[in-house]
Amino acid sequence: MRFYLAIMASFLAFSLAAATRSSARTPQTGFLDRSISVRGTSYKYQVFVPEDWSPKQKWPIILFLHGAGERGSDGLLQTDVGLPHAIRLERSRFQTIVVMPQCLKDGWWATPQMEEMALAALTAASKEFRGDAKRTYLTGLSMGGYGSWSLAAKYPGKFAAVVPICGGIVLPEHLRQQRPDLSSIAYPDDAKSYEEVAKKIGKTPVWIFHGGADDIVPPQGSRQLQAALQAVGGDVRYTEYPGVGHNSWDKAYGEPELMTWMLSKTL
Repeated sequence: MRFYLAIMASFLAFSLAAATRSSARTPQTGFLDRSISVRGTSYKYQVFVPEDWSPKQKWPIILFLHGAGERGSDGLLQTDVGLPHAIRLERSRFQTIVVMPQCLKDGWWATPQMEEMALAALTAASKEFRGDAKRTYLTGLSMGGYGSWSLAAKYPGKFAAVVPICGGIVLPEHLRQQRPDLSSIAYPDDAKSYEEVAKKIGKTPVWIFHGGADDIVPPQGSRQLQAALQAVGGDVRYTEYPGVGHNSWDKAYGEPELMTWMLSKTL
């Protein structure tokens, strides 16, 4: 009996050790909490890692910029709307790393502080999860759409494709009145602004989405950006949803062709 118990104890110990080693080798996947320090300030962000992720290869990686309603410091609100929501509905469509930083409560993505933080989160996630520098993508909605245009213009050649949704480069009148502090980073509402941004973005593939009935960020700005990109020989697509208001992101991120189009682009 003692011999039998000794054998069973050894077997259980071996099994526990093997399970522990196996668990240590199994990478974490899904939505993961992360944080980063930039100039002495700590920011929480999230990273989505697909279930079949492996460190044996490089992975496409997307930087997602949320809208104004998801601002804060909890590191969670930004995972409920837009691209993260689409991932939760159908994970199998998204065989890519997705980085989801969170803009501060009173912040704006196109400001230097928030742009630096977003890019730092992208860099950290790329290093941790083997993001592919040649397959790095950018997308955002509403305020994040503005942020996408801003980053794409400031860092041409960094992103293999850009998908701005219901954003723009010229602030709507109601926002200019609410946030006069943003005037220093806002583009004036004239043709030269659109031409300047289009020339900076150059040949980077861009797919623009907007709701035709958007009364928060009117679609005219997206139409002008499409025309400006076409005028400089850019690679641009434009999808406008007739009768759709500000929330055009559910339709956009639900487009069956979107991920195929995006992931087909490389630097």
